[in-house]
Amino acid sequence: MTRHGCWLVASLLAVALPAVCANDGTPVDLAVTVGKSIVLDTAADLRRVAVANGDLAEALAVNPREVLINGKAPGETSVILWQQDGARTMYNLAVRPNMARIEAVQGQLQRGLEGQDVSLEFENDTVFLRGTVKDLSSAERASGMAATLGKVVNLLRVEVPPAEPQILLRVRFADVDRSVATSFGVNLLSTGAANTVGQITTGQFGPAVPTIQGNVAQFTLSDALNIFLFRRDLNLGALVQALEAKNLLQMLAEPNVLATNGKPASFVAGGEFPFPVVQGGATSGAVTIQFREYGVRINFLPVVTPRGTIRLQVAPEVSSLDYSNALSFEGFTIPALATRKVQTQVELESGQSFVIAGLLNNTITQSLNKIPGIGDIPLLGKLFQSRTRTRSNSELMILITPELVRPIPGGAALPAVGMPEVFLPGTATAAPRTPGSEVTGAIPSPPVKKDIPLEEMLEIEKQKTAMQASPQASPAAGTAPGGIR
Repeated sequence: MTRHGCWLVASLLAVALPAVCANDGTPVDLAVTVGKSIVLDTAADLRRVAVANGDLAEALAVNPREVLINGKAPGETSVILWQQDGARTMYNLAVRPNMARIEAVQGQLQRGLEGQDVSLEFENDTVFLRGTVKDLSSAERASGMAATLGKVVNLLRVEVPPAEPQILLRVRFADVDRSVATSFGVNLLSTGAANTVGQITTGQFGPAVPTIQGNVAQFTLSDALNIFLFRRDLNLGALVQALEAKNLLQMLAEPNVLATNGKPASFVAGGEFPFPVVQGGATSGAVTIQFREYGVRINFLPVVTPRGTIRLQVAPEVSSLDYSNALSFEGFTIPALATRKVQTQVELESGQSFVIAGLLNNTITQSLNKIPGIGDIPLLGKLFQSRTRTRSNSELMILITPELVRPIPGGAALPAVGMPEVFLPGTATAAPRTPGSEVTGAIPSPPVKKDIPLEEMLEIEKQKTAMQASPQASPAAGTAPGGIR
Protein backbone atom coordinates (compact mmCIF):
# COMPACT_ATOMS: atom_id res chain seq x y z
CA MET A 1 0.00 0.00 0.00
CA THR A 2 1.23 3.51 -0.86
CA ARG A 3 1.25 6.54 1.41
CA HIS A 4 -2.36 7.48 0.68
CA GLY A 5 -3.46 3.85 0.56
CA CYS A 6 -4.69 3.87 -3.12
CA TRP A 7 -5.40 0.55 -4.73
CA LEU A 8 -6.21 -0.46 -8.29
CA VAL A 9 -8.31 -3.63 -8.55
CA ALA A 10 -8.98 -5.32 -11.90
CA SER A 11 -12.41 -6.90 -11.88
CA LEU A 12 -11.38 -9.28 -14.64
CA LEU A 13 -8.61 -10.81 -12.50
CA ALA A 14 -10.45 -10.30 -9.22
CA VAL A 15 -7.17 -9.37 -7.48
CA ALA A 16 -5.98 -6.09 -5.97
CA LEU A 17 -3.20 -4.32 -7.88
CA PRO A 18 -1.43 -1.34 -6.31
CA ALA A 19 -1.49 1.95 -8.20
CA VAL A 20 0.73 4.91 -7.46
CA CYS A 21 -1.05 8.14 -6.39
CA ALA A 22 1.12 11.21 -6.73
CA ASN A 23 1.45 13.57 -3.76
CA ASP A 24 1.88 16.67 -5.90
CA GLY A 25 -1.37 16.22 -7.87
CA THR A 26 0.26 14.68 -10.92
CA PRO A 27 -2.37 12.47 -12.71
CA VAL A 28 -1.93 8.73 -12.52
CA ASP A 29 -2.36 6.67 -15.71
CA LEU A 30 -5.14 4.09 -15.86
CA ALA A 31 -6.35 1.87 -18.68
CA VAL A 32 -9.56 -0.06 -19.27
CA THR A 33 -10.98 -1.95 -22.24
CA VAL A 34 -14.33 -1.14 -23.84
CA GLY A 35 -16.93 -3.35 -22.22
CA LYS A 36 -14.69 -4.10 -19.21
CA SER A 37 -14.48 -2.62 -15.69
CA ILE A 38 -11.91 -1.75 -13.03
CA VAL A 39 -12.33 -0.94 -9.31
CA LEU A 40 -10.50 1.89 -7.50
CA ASP A 41 -9.93 1.40 -3.72
CA THR A 42 -9.08 4.31 -1.39
CA ALA A 43 -7.92 4.31 2.28
CA ALA A 44 -10.26 7.20 3.15
CA ASP A 45 -13.92 7.72 2.50
CA LEU A 46 -14.81 9.40 -0.78
CA ARG A 47 -16.85 12.57 -1.00
CA ARG A 48 -17.18 13.03 -4.78
CA VAL A 49 -16.30 11.28 -8.10
CA ALA A 50 -16.20 12.95 -11.56
CA VAL A 51 -15.51 11.73 -15.14
CA ALA A 52 -14.58 14.37 -17.74
CA ASN A 53 -16.23 12.60 -20.71
CA GLY A 54 -19.19 10.45 -19.78
CA ASP A 55 -19.44 9.08 -23.32
CA LEU A 56 -16.14 7.23 -22.92
CA ALA A 57 -16.44 5.91 -19.36
CA GLU A 58 -18.67 6.01 -16.31
CA ALA A 59 -17.79 5.99 -12.59
CA LEU A 60 -20.07 4.35 -10.02
CA ALA A 61 -19.48 4.54 -6.22
CA VAL A 62 -19.90 0.99 -4.94
CA ASN A 63 -19.26 1.96 -1.27
CA PRO A 64 -17.56 4.94 0.45
CA ARG A 65 -14.12 3.54 -0.43
CA GLU A 66 -14.67 1.78 -3.80
CA VAL A 67 -15.37 3.24 -7.26
CA LEU A 68 -16.31 1.11 -10.28
CA ILE A 69 -15.00 2.42 -13.66
CA ASN A 70 -16.76 1.03 -16.83
CA GLY A 71 -15.27 1.49 -20.30
CA LYS A 72 -17.89 2.59 -22.86
CA ALA A 73 -16.07 3.86 -25.97
CA PRO A 74 -12.44 4.15 -27.06
CA GLY A 75 -10.69 7.37 -26.15
CA GLU A 76 -8.99 9.25 -23.34
CA THR A 77 -10.57 11.12 -20.45
CA SER A 78 -9.92 12.14 -16.81
CA VAL A 79 -11.26 10.73 -13.51
CA ILE A 80 -11.04 12.77 -10.30
CA LEU A 81 -11.69 11.49 -6.75
CA TRP A 82 -12.28 13.79 -3.75
CA GLN A 83 -11.83 12.29 -0.24
CA GLN A 84 -13.47 13.41 3.00
CA ASP A 85 -10.14 14.67 4.39
CA GLY A 86 -9.74 17.04 1.45
CA ALA A 87 -7.23 14.97 -0.52
CA ARG A 88 -7.75 14.78 -4.28
CA THR A 89 -6.54 12.15 -6.70
CA MET A 90 -6.51 12.56 -10.51
CA TYR A 91 -6.28 9.78 -13.11
CA ASN A 92 -5.63 9.84 -16.87
CA LEU A 93 -7.99 7.12 -18.09
CA ALA A 94 -7.31 5.49 -21.47
CA VAL A 95 -10.25 3.47 -22.76
CA ARG A 96 -8.81 0.98 -25.20
CA PRO A 97 -10.82 -0.64 -27.97
CA ASN A 98 -12.03 -4.15 -27.53
CA MET A 99 -9.77 -6.17 -29.77
CA ALA A 100 -12.29 -8.99 -29.85
CA ARG A 101 -14.83 -6.69 -31.53
CA ILE A 102 -12.24 -5.42 -33.99
CA GLU A 103 -11.20 -8.94 -34.88
CA ALA A 104 -14.86 -9.92 -35.25
CA VAL A 105 -15.49 -7.03 -37.68
CA GLN A 106 -12.34 -7.91 -39.63
CA GLY A 107 -13.58 -11.48 -39.92
CA GLN A 108 -16.96 -10.26 -41.16
CA LEU A 109 -15.22 -8.09 -43.77
CA GLN A 110 -13.24 -11.07 -45.05
CA ARG A 111 -16.33 -13.27 -45.25
CA GLY A 112 -18.75 -10.65 -46.55
CA LEU A 113 -16.30 -9.26 -49.14
CA GLU A 114 -14.57 -12.45 -50.16
CA GLY A 115 -11.81 -11.97 -52.70
CA GLN A 116 -11.64 -8.20 -52.12
CA ASP A 117 -8.78 -6.40 -50.43
CA VAL A 118 -10.31 -4.55 -47.46
CA SER A 119 -8.64 -3.79 -44.14
CA LEU A 120 -9.32 -1.48 -41.19
CA GLU A 121 -7.20 0.36 -38.67
CA PHE A 122 -8.52 1.67 -35.36
CA GLU A 123 -6.94 4.80 -33.90
CA ASN A 124 -8.44 6.57 -30.91
CA ASP A 125 -12.16 6.46 -31.67
CA THR A 126 -11.90 6.44 -35.48
CA VAL A 127 -11.92 3.53 -37.95
CA PHE A 128 -9.87 3.93 -41.14
CA LEU A 129 -11.01 1.71 -44.03
CA ARG A 130 -8.47 0.95 -46.75
CA GLY A 131 -8.31 -1.35 -49.74
CA THR A 132 -10.07 -1.92 -53.08
CA VAL A 133 -13.63 -3.15 -53.67
CA LYS A 134 -15.36 -4.13 -56.90
CA ASP A 135 -18.38 -1.80 -56.75
CA LEU A 136 -20.23 0.83 -54.74
CA SER A 137 -22.50 -1.67 -53.01
CA SER A 138 -19.43 -3.47 -51.61
CA ALA A 139 -18.04 -0.15 -50.38
CA GLU A 140 -21.33 0.63 -48.63
CA ARG A 141 -21.36 -2.84 -47.06
CA ALA A 142 -17.81 -2.45 -45.74
CA SER A 143 -18.59 1.01 -44.35
CA GLY A 144 -21.69 -0.34 -42.60
CA MET A 145 -19.68 -3.12 -40.93
CA ALA A 146 -16.95 -0.74 -39.79
CA ALA A 147 -19.51 1.74 -38.42
CA THR A 148 -20.31 -0.71 -35.61
CA LEU A 149 -16.92 0.23 -34.09
CA GLY A 150 -17.37 4.01 -34.26
CA LYS A 151 -16.69 6.89 -36.62
CA VAL A 152 -15.53 5.71 -40.08
CA VAL A 153 -13.12 7.41 -42.47
CA ASN A 154 -13.67 5.64 -45.81
CA LEU A 155 -10.45 5.52 -47.84
CA LEU A 156 -11.54 2.66 -50.09
CA ARG A 157 -10.95 2.59 -53.83
CA VAL A 158 -13.46 1.18 -56.33
CA GLU A 159 -12.65 -0.85 -59.42
CA VAL A 160 -13.67 0.86 -62.66
CA PRO A 161 -16.88 -0.90 -63.79
CA PRO A 162 -17.16 -2.41 -67.28
CA ALA A 163 -19.20 -0.72 -69.98
CA GLU A 164 -22.95 -0.78 -69.38
CA PRO A 165 -24.86 -3.24 -71.58
CA GLN A 166 -26.88 -1.64 -74.37
CA ILE A 167 -30.42 -2.70 -75.22
CA LEU A 168 -31.94 -2.32 -78.67
CA LEU A 169 -35.72 -2.19 -78.64
CA ARG A 170 -37.38 -3.22 -81.90
CA VAL A 171 -40.97 -1.96 -82.02
CA ARG A 172 -43.61 -2.61 -84.66
CA PHE A 173 -46.79 -0.52 -84.72
CA ALA A 174 -49.69 -1.73 -86.88
CA ASP A 175 -52.95 0.25 -86.87
CA VAL A 176 -55.76 -0.97 -89.15
CA ASP A 177 -58.69 1.42 -89.55
CA ARG A 178 -61.81 0.24 -91.40
CA SER A 179 -64.81 2.48 -92.10
CA VAL A 180 -68.06 1.88 -93.98
CA ALA A 181 -70.54 4.64 -94.86
CA THR A 182 -74.00 4.09 -96.32
CA SER A 183 -76.47 6.76 -97.36
CA PHE A 184 -79.97 6.62 -98.84
CA GLY A 185 -82.44 9.39 -99.74
CA VAL A 186 -85.08 10.31 -102.36
CA ASN A 187 -85.97 13.78 -103.66
CA LEU A 188 -89.16 14.07 -105.83
CA LEU A 189 -89.62 16.90 -108.34
CA SER A 190 -92.34 18.01 -110.75
CA THR A 191 -91.95 20.18 -113.83
CA GLY A 192 -95.72 20.50 -114.35
CA ALA A 193 -97.41 17.28 -113.27
CA ALA A 194 -101.02 18.03 -112.27
CA ASN A 195 -100.30 21.64 -113.31
CA THR A 196 -97.89 21.86 -110.31
CA VAL A 197 -94.23 22.82 -110.34
CA GLY A 198 -92.28 21.88 -107.19
CA GLN A 199 -90.35 19.24 -105.30
CA ILE A 200 -90.35 17.22 -102.09
CA THR A 201 -87.06 16.75 -100.22
CA THR A 202 -85.79 15.98 -96.72
CA GLY A 203 -83.04 18.51 -97.21
CA GLN A 204 -80.23 16.17 -96.18
CA PHE A 205 -78.99 15.73 -99.76
CA GLY A 206 -78.76 18.57 -102.22
CA PRO A 207 -82.21 19.14 -103.89
CA ALA A 208 -82.83 20.35 -107.40
CA VAL A 209 -83.03 24.11 -107.85
CA PRO A 210 -86.12 25.16 -109.92
CA THR A 211 -85.97 27.93 -112.49
CA ILE A 212 -88.85 29.05 -114.74
CA GLN A 213 -88.12 30.62 -118.09
CA GLY A 214 -91.35 31.74 -119.75
CA ASN A 215 -93.79 28.83 -119.42
CA VAL A 216 -91.06 26.22 -119.18
CA ALA A 217 -89.94 24.94 -115.78
CA GLN A 218 -86.35 23.81 -115.46
CA PHE A 219 -84.37 22.27 -112.59
CA THR A 220 -80.67 22.54 -111.88
CA LEU A 221 -79.07 19.70 -109.91
CA SER A 222 -76.94 21.04 -107.01
CA ASP A 223 -75.54 17.68 -105.84
CA ALA A 224 -73.93 14.77 -107.61
CA LEU A 225 -76.36 11.87 -107.73
CA ASN A 226 -75.91 8.27 -108.59
CA ILE A 227 -79.57 7.61 -109.62
CA PHE A 228 -81.78 10.08 -111.50
CA LEU A 229 -85.21 9.22 -112.96
CA PHE A 230 -87.49 11.48 -115.03
CA ARG A 231 -90.75 10.80 -116.89
CA ARG A 232 -91.14 13.41 -119.59
CA ASP A 233 -94.77 12.39 -120.35
CA LEU A 234 -95.68 12.82 -116.65
CA ASN A 235 -93.37 15.78 -115.99
CA LEU A 236 -92.28 13.90 -112.84
CA GLY A 237 -88.77 13.06 -111.72
CA ALA A 238 -86.97 11.41 -108.79
CA LEU A 239 -83.47 11.97 -107.46
CA VAL A 240 -82.18 8.94 -105.54
CA GLN A 241 -78.95 8.84 -103.56
CA ALA A 242 -77.92 5.35 -102.49
CA LEU A 243 -74.21 5.21 -101.79
CA GLU A 244 -71.93 2.83 -99.91
CA ALA A 245 -68.29 3.69 -99.29
CA LYS A 246 -65.57 1.54 -97.72
CA ASN A 247 -62.21 2.80 -96.54
CA LEU A 248 -59.19 0.88 -95.28
CA LEU A 249 -56.24 2.63 -93.69
CA GLN A 250 -53.15 0.83 -92.39
CA MET A 251 -50.43 2.72 -90.52
CA LEU A 252 -47.17 0.94 -89.80
CA ALA A 253 -44.06 2.20 -88.01
CA GLU A 254 -40.96 0.20 -87.18
CA PRO A 255 -38.73 2.26 -84.86
CA ASN A 256 -35.52 0.83 -83.39
CA VAL A 257 -34.54 2.58 -80.14
CA LEU A 258 -31.21 2.08 -78.35
CA ALA A 259 -30.59 2.72 -74.64
CA THR A 260 -28.04 1.77 -72.00
CA ASN A 261 -28.92 -0.29 -68.98
CA GLY A 262 -31.10 1.59 -66.50
CA LYS A 263 -31.45 4.74 -68.66
CA PRO A 264 -34.72 5.86 -70.32
CA ALA A 265 -35.14 6.36 -74.07
CA SER A 266 -37.97 7.55 -76.30
CA PHE A 267 -39.03 7.69 -79.93
CA VAL A 268 -41.58 9.96 -81.64
CA ALA A 269 -42.67 9.81 -85.27
CA GLY A 270 -45.27 12.45 -85.96
CA GLY A 271 -45.44 16.16 -85.49
CA GLU A 272 -46.65 19.01 -83.32
CA PHE A 273 -49.75 21.15 -83.66
CA PRO A 274 -50.26 24.57 -82.05
CA PHE A 275 -53.08 25.37 -79.69
CA PRO A 276 -53.84 28.60 -77.77
CA VAL A 277 -53.72 28.74 -73.98
CA VAL A 278 -55.36 31.56 -72.01
CA GLN A 279 -53.07 32.81 -69.26
CA GLY A 280 -54.13 33.71 -65.74
CA GLY A 281 -52.68 35.82 -62.97
CA ALA A 282 -51.09 39.16 -63.83
CA THR A 283 -51.40 38.45 -67.56
CA SER A 284 -55.00 37.27 -67.32
CA GLY A 285 -56.66 37.14 -70.72
CA ALA A 286 -53.41 36.94 -72.69
CA VAL A 287 -53.19 34.03 -75.12
CA THR A 288 -50.00 32.08 -75.71
CA ILE A 289 -49.37 29.32 -78.22
CA GLN A 290 -48.17 25.93 -77.08
CA PHE A 291 -47.34 22.85 -79.12
CA ARG A 292 -48.42 19.30 -78.44
CA GLU A 293 -46.89 16.22 -80.02
CA TYR A 294 -48.89 13.58 -81.83
CA GLY A 295 -48.06 10.49 -83.83
CA VAL A 296 -46.31 7.26 -82.87
CA ARG A 297 -44.44 7.45 -79.56
CA ILE A 298 -42.72 5.00 -77.26
CA ASN A 299 -41.01 5.61 -73.92
CA PHE A 300 -39.15 2.75 -72.30
CA LEU A 301 -36.75 2.04 -69.46
CA PRO A 302 -34.69 -1.20 -69.73
CA VAL A 303 -32.96 -2.89 -66.79
CA VAL A 304 -30.76 -5.98 -67.07
CA THR A 305 -31.54 -8.20 -64.08
CA PRO A 306 -29.02 -10.45 -62.26
CA ARG A 307 -30.72 -13.38 -64.02
CA GLY A 308 -29.58 -12.01 -67.39
CA THR A 309 -33.12 -11.11 -68.48
CA ILE A 310 -34.31 -7.66 -69.55
CA ARG A 311 -37.01 -5.97 -67.49
CA LEU A 312 -38.85 -3.35 -69.54
CA GLN A 313 -41.02 -0.51 -68.39
CA VAL A 314 -42.61 0.39 -71.71
CA ALA A 315 -45.29 2.93 -72.68
CA PRO A 316 -46.26 2.85 -76.39
CA GLU A 317 -48.74 5.42 -77.69
CA VAL A 318 -50.45 6.20 -81.00
CA SER A 319 -52.27 9.52 -81.38
CA SER A 320 -53.79 11.39 -84.30
CA LEU A 321 -55.61 14.66 -84.91
CA ASP A 322 -59.35 14.34 -84.37
CA TYR A 323 -61.30 17.03 -86.22
CA SER A 324 -64.65 15.47 -85.33
CA ASN A 325 -64.18 16.77 -81.78
CA ALA A 326 -62.44 20.01 -82.76
CA LEU A 327 -63.38 23.42 -81.41
CA SER A 328 -63.22 26.90 -82.90
CA PHE A 329 -61.40 29.74 -81.19
CA GLU A 330 -61.35 33.23 -82.69
CA GLY A 331 -61.90 31.82 -86.15
CA PHE A 332 -59.30 29.05 -85.84
CA THR A 333 -60.15 25.35 -85.75
CA ILE A 334 -58.29 23.50 -83.00
CA PRO A 335 -58.37 19.71 -83.38
CA ALA A 336 -58.60 17.25 -80.53
CA LEU A 337 -56.32 14.25 -80.07
CA ALA A 338 -57.47 10.66 -80.52
CA THR A 339 -55.05 8.63 -78.40
CA ARG A 340 -54.49 4.95 -77.68
CA LYS A 341 -51.71 4.07 -75.29
CA VAL A 342 -50.51 1.35 -72.96
CA GLN A 343 -48.12 1.38 -70.00
CA THR A 344 -46.83 -1.92 -68.67
CA GLN A 345 -43.83 -3.83 -67.33
CA VAL A 346 -42.55 -7.10 -68.77
CA GLU A 347 -39.47 -9.28 -68.35
CA LEU A 348 -37.96 -11.04 -71.36
CA GLU A 349 -34.78 -12.71 -72.46
CA SER A 350 -32.76 -11.11 -75.22
CA GLY A 351 -34.50 -11.73 -78.56
CA GLN A 352 -37.87 -12.71 -77.11
CA SER A 353 -40.98 -10.75 -78.15
CA PHE A 354 -44.33 -9.79 -76.75
CA VAL A 355 -47.43 -8.42 -78.43
CA ILE A 356 -49.91 -5.86 -77.17
CA ALA A 357 -53.17 -6.11 -79.12
CA GLY A 358 -56.91 -5.81 -78.65
CA LEU A 359 -56.90 -2.01 -78.59
CA LEU A 360 -60.17 -1.80 -80.52
CA ASN A 361 -62.28 1.23 -81.31
CA ASN A 362 -65.75 0.59 -82.82
CA THR A 363 -68.08 3.51 -83.52
CA ILE A 364 -71.41 3.81 -85.36
CA THR A 365 -72.86 7.18 -86.35
CA GLN A 366 -76.35 7.42 -87.88
CA SER A 367 -78.24 10.48 -89.14
CA LEU A 368 -81.97 10.27 -90.11
CA ASN A 369 -84.04 13.03 -91.75
CA LYS A 370 -87.70 12.74 -92.78
CA ILE A 371 -90.72 14.84 -93.69
CA PRO A 372 -93.10 14.98 -90.69
CA GLY A 373 -96.30 12.99 -91.10
CA ILE A 374 -95.84 11.54 -94.54
CA GLY A 375 -92.41 10.18 -93.62
CA ASP A 376 -94.06 7.95 -90.95
CA ILE A 377 -96.34 6.10 -93.38
CA PRO A 378 -95.29 2.45 -93.66
CA LEU A 379 -93.47 1.56 -96.89
CA LEU A 380 -94.51 4.78 -98.66
CA GLY A 381 -92.82 6.84 -95.97
CA LYS A 382 -89.43 5.46 -97.00
CA LEU A 383 -89.58 7.71 -100.05
CA PHE A 384 -89.72 10.73 -97.78
CA GLN A 385 -86.81 9.76 -95.53
CA SER A 386 -83.04 10.05 -95.92
CA ARG A 387 -80.48 8.27 -93.79
CA THR A 388 -76.68 8.24 -93.44
CA ARG A 389 -74.84 5.60 -91.38
CA THR A 390 -71.10 5.47 -90.77
CA ARG A 391 -69.30 2.56 -89.12
CA SER A 392 -65.69 2.80 -88.05
CA ASN A 393 -63.53 -0.03 -86.75
CA SER A 394 -59.86 0.28 -85.85
CA GLU A 395 -57.40 -2.03 -84.13
CA LEU A 396 -53.91 -1.31 -82.84
CA MET A 397 -51.23 -3.99 -82.46
CA ILE A 398 -47.76 -3.42 -80.98
CA LEU A 399 -44.91 -5.95 -81.25
CA ILE A 400 -41.84 -5.33 -79.05
CA THR A 401 -38.52 -7.22 -79.07
CA PRO A 402 -35.58 -6.23 -76.80
CA GLU A 403 -32.05 -7.34 -77.67
CA LEU A 404 -28.64 -6.96 -76.06
CA VAL A 405 -26.33 -5.46 -78.68
CA ARG A 406 -22.78 -4.17 -79.09
CA PRO A 407 -21.49 -1.38 -81.36
CA ILE A 408 -19.98 -2.02 -84.78
CA PRO A 409 -16.19 -2.44 -84.41
CA GLY A 410 -14.00 0.36 -85.66
CA GLY A 411 -12.96 -0.10 -89.27
CA ALA A 412 -15.76 -2.56 -90.05
CA ALA A 413 -18.06 -1.95 -93.02
CA LEU A 414 -21.08 0.14 -92.12
CA PRO A 415 -24.56 -0.94 -93.18
CA ALA A 416 -25.85 0.88 -96.25
CA VAL A 417 -29.36 1.40 -97.61
CA GLY A 418 -29.85 0.09 -101.13
CA MET A 419 -31.16 2.77 -103.51
CA PRO A 420 -33.28 1.97 -106.57
CA GLU A 421 -31.10 4.24 -108.72
CA VAL A 422 -27.99 6.39 -108.43
CA PHE A 423 -28.56 9.79 -106.87
CA LEU A 424 -26.75 12.64 -108.65
CA PRO A 425 -24.26 10.53 -110.60
CA GLY A 426 -20.73 11.89 -110.74
CA THR A 427 -20.80 13.31 -107.19
CA ALA A 428 -18.94 11.99 -104.15
CA THR A 429 -20.18 8.64 -102.92
CA ALA A 430 -18.99 9.12 -99.34
CA ALA A 431 -19.51 11.93 -96.87
CA PRO A 432 -16.47 14.04 -95.88
CA ARG A 433 -14.73 12.90 -92.70
CA THR A 434 -11.95 13.96 -90.40
CA PRO A 435 -8.53 12.74 -91.63
CA GLY A 436 -7.22 9.61 -89.96
CA SER A 437 -4.06 9.04 -87.94
CA GLU A 438 -2.03 8.73 -91.14
CA VAL A 439 -2.55 12.51 -91.59
CA THR A 440 -2.96 13.87 -88.06
CA GLY A 441 -0.43 11.53 -86.43
CA ALA A 442 -0.92 8.93 -83.76
CA ILE A 443 -3.65 9.73 -81.30
CA PRO A 444 -2.65 8.94 -77.69
CA SER A 445 -5.05 6.55 -76.05
CA PRO A 446 -6.74 7.83 -72.90
CA PRO A 447 -5.35 6.29 -69.71
CA VAL A 448 -7.26 3.24 -68.54
CA LYS A 449 -7.66 3.06 -64.77
CA LYS A 450 -8.26 -0.17 -62.91
CA ASP A 451 -9.62 1.53 -59.81
CA ILE A 452 -10.47 5.04 -58.63
CA PRO A 453 -11.17 6.61 -55.21
CA LEU A 454 -14.63 6.10 -53.78
CA GLU A 455 -15.35 9.84 -53.84
CA GLU A 456 -14.62 10.01 -57.58
CA MET A 457 -16.93 7.08 -58.30
CA LEU A 458 -19.72 8.70 -56.25
CA GLU A 459 -19.26 11.94 -58.21
CA ILE A 460 -19.59 10.04 -61.51
CA GLU A 461 -22.81 8.41 -60.32
CA LYS A 462 -24.10 11.82 -59.21
CA GLN A 463 -23.44 13.26 -62.67
CA LYS A 464 -25.27 10.33 -64.29
CA THR A 465 -28.29 10.94 -62.07
CA ALA A 466 -28.27 14.65 -62.87
CA MET A 467 -28.12 13.95 -66.62
CA GLN A 468 -31.02 11.52 -66.35
CA ALA A 469 -33.13 14.04 -64.44
CA SER A 470 -32.39 16.97 -66.79
CA PRO A 471 -35.03 17.83 -69.45
CA GLN A 472 -32.43 17.55 -72.23
CA ALA A 473 -31.58 13.95 -71.34
CA SER A 474 -34.92 12.51 -70.31
CA PRO A 475 -37.69 11.84 -72.83
CA ALA A 476 -40.26 14.59 -72.94
CA ALA A 477 -43.83 13.59 -72.30
CA GLY A 478 -46.93 15.66 -72.70
CA THR A 479 -46.80 19.29 -73.69
CA ALA A 480 -43.77 21.21 -74.88
CA PRO A 481 -44.63 24.83 -74.15
CA GLY A 482 -43.80 27.57 -76.57
CA GLY A 483 -43.44 31.30 -76.06
CA ILE A 484 -45.32 32.71 -79.08
CA ARG A 485 -47.97 35.31 -78.35
